[in-house]
Amino acid sequence: MFYYLLKRAASLFLVLVGLAILIFVIARIVPGDPARIALGPLASAEQVAQMREQMGLDLPFHTQLWNYLVGLTHGDFGKSLLTSRPVSADIMQALPATLELVLFTIVIQIVLSIPLGVLAAIYRDTWVDNVSRIISLIGVVTPGFVLAIILQLMASYVFTFFPVTGRLDGGLDFSADVTGLLLIDSILAGRPDVFGDAFMHLILPATALAAAGIGQVMRITRSSMIELSGRDFVEASRAYGVPERVVTFKYILRLACVAPLTILGLEFASLIGNAFIVEFVFSWPGIASYGVRTILQKDLNAVIGVVLVSGLFFVIANLVIDILLGILDPRHRLREGASK
Repeated sequence: MFYYLLKRAASLFLVLVGLAILIFVIARIVPGDPARIALGPLASAEQVAQMREQMGLDLPFHTQLWNYLVGLTHGDFGKSLLTSRPVSADIMQALPATLELVLFTIVIQIVLSIPLGVLAAIYRDTWVDNVSRIISLIGVVTPGFVLAIILQLMASYVFTFFPVTGRLDGGLDFSADVTGLLLIDSILAGRPDVFGDAFMHLILPATALAAAGIGQVMRITRSSMIELSGRDFVEASRAYGVPERVVTFKYILRLACVAPLTILGLEFASLIGNAFIVEFVFSWPGIASYGVRTILQKDLNAVIGVVLVSGLFFVIANLVIDILLGILDPRHRLREGASK
């Protein structure tokens, strides 16, 4: 197991280094002068040259790349042209909002999709299966921003107890200084009023983000359950008199969770950078909406920082998935050992 994890961590680290080099190269070859964009069209040539020197853009390309990689080892992403602050400070300020939203989204997907997929497999070709099929189809084909707007309109005219913008009611005086996650920090501070308000603010945007993943995971869980139910070890367990409940939830469901777990892990990582439309609809101050603003302003340091943070979450999610898959299905780590 140790060799399996070490090999996976090393390969994912190389992926992250490759991503850092690739995004830096792409950012430097994109047309447009960051120094000119930062100063505006009225700046003189001398001012632009001075800004390029301050930003290190006058150095040879390989020197710029090396300096940037060295800075990354110290957590230095450079200075943002959009906010005139260190990019790392901007990311640390915006990341908790997106992280809380994405974690809540994943919880919704797990709580709804896997049980519905199991029910659809148990009651295959019945009305339960048909209803779950319709739900999954609607979730997959409906774009997240469309569902976000629909939910926002419903909350404005029908379910008025749901807030439609922001993370917290403006009348509440609270700062999430411990973890940056309002739900956790409100519990630590003993503020149930803040917890309840933050929870209500999360429901609509998280539902809009979770819909597509719920449909995918539900159908994959159903297919895996049905496929595994005909395996020899399942039939043998039933022949030995093992209760159907134990067969379903201990033997079949454990292996059937392998594919949904992979989808959920990748869904978590992708939502970190792809939640920007829903964040814009609900005025959610997260890293995804911050990334879009930096792209529109051609803020290269901030763009690179956001992409690298998103890539870091992909790497972490893949490593966690590998660990869980090795626990749920030992064949994964045994194959790694056999290929040693």
